[in-house]
Amino acid sequence: MSPELLSVLVLAVVFVIATTRSVNMGALAFAAAFGVGTLVADLDADGVFAGFPGDLFVVLVGVTYLFALARANGTTDWLVHAAVRAVRGRVALIPWVMFALTGALTAIGAVSPAAVAIVAPIALSFASRYGISPLLMGAMVVHGAQAGGFSPISIYGSIVNGIVEREKLPGSEITLFLASLLANLVIAAVVFAVCGGPKLWRQGAVVETGTAAAKGDAGTDSDSGSGAGGSGTGGAGTRTAPAATVTRTDAVPAAVPLTAPVVATLVCLVALVVAVLGFDLDAGLTAITLAVVLSTVWPDDSRRAVTEIAWPTVLLICGVLTYVGVLDEMGTITWAGEGVGGIGVPLLAAVLLCYIGAIVSAFASSVGIMGALIPLAVPFLAQGEIGAVGMVAALAVSATVVDVSPFSTNGALVLAAAPDVDRERFFRQLMAYGGIVVAAVPAVVWLVMVAPGWG
Repeated sequence: MSPELLSVLVLAVVFVIATTRSVNMGALAFAAAFGVGTLVADLDADGVFAGFPGDLFVVLVGVTYLFALARANGTTDWLVHAAVRAVRGRVALIPWVMFALTGALTAIGAVSPAAVAIVAPIALSFASRYGISPLLMGAMVVHGAQAGGFSPISIYGSIVNGIVEREKLPGSEITLFLASLLANLVIAAVVFAVCGGPKLWRQGAVVETGTAAAKGDAGTDSDSGSGAGGSGTGGAGTRTAPAATVTRTDAVPAAVPLTAPVVATLVCLVALVVAVLGFDLDAGLTAITLAVVLSTVWPDDSRRAVTEIAWPTVLLICGVLTYVGVLDEMGTITWAGEGVGGIGVPLLAAVLLCYIGAIVSAFASSVGIMGALIPLAVPFLAQGEIGAVGMVAALAVSATVVDVSPFSTNGALVLAAAPDVDRERFFRQLMAYGGIVVAAVPAVVWLVMVAPGWG
């Protein structure tokens, strides 16, 4: 058995044990990275640790720490209230607002994980309060980020267009952008329809109240999709409509006063956006620095917040990505790609490359995968049987739309940012949804973008 095939089988065993024995998959993956790295790939400890995602570790810790402080001092409640007022109480619009916001951030140049790190904690706090499915809200944030992710001035768009130019392939910046925008918009609409969106529309607008008594039991009708019971779901006032239908209304909690900690935290959140988007500073280091400043001034909030850092999620993600780094170091990913690229049927090779891009990107860097796979496609693109524009667009969409996976940076941020959820259940939901996306999207984009021969 080849070392590359053995490393893939070990990964499958890790998944099976983690699923059947409820062992943290990250701990298993660290053990697998140690075993495969030293016994099969002949790596020393430094070689194994080379795949440890130090930047993602800091992002997960920093962002969850900062937003735990924001929850502790009431800032997220203030933001949720402001969001409800902005859409005139239509809770069903909030997931689309979050989709558009993250899309706008990435379209103007934000790195996708940075945009998700900024928006996801606010979006999921809102979902918790109003009983919206966290899967729905998390998917809307991630797909929004990818919808804008390939604009001509975006990070992803610039990188992919640069690779296309370097490989001397025909390219179309607008086609690439529109392909990702439309694909993610369609997927978001499907997720919205399946995960409780229609019920949110039927629920109607929420009404504002200034009394604590309005925060009573919300009743079963407030549940949307598969959500994990938000602890802040509003009160259960009802009214009778003219056609003898009963319209549910929730109570918007009274506005949180702008105390000094709330004002300071809002300033820190604005500073985070400016630092990341305006000065290209690291989102994780910036977030943890701002959190330390807030903790120093208000230590009582800090004591509660530190316990809310998503340590099990940090272990899970860092362990799995360390093992993927070992796979990359020993050539498993290149081995798989070259095997597909050598197939003599261009259309079959194209769909297999899309699937490799989707599967690997669910655990690793989307940009890195695109940088590896587009050159592998050059030989059969040169034959002229497949359009280069459509193939590049299909690879780009396949490699990024799967970022809802809890093992990718964006999916990990969503998992870590969700408050008041059964995190193990939410992890399984994200993993199942990510599996569906990996299974379905590459085939669909291949059929739509590659088979017709675009470009």
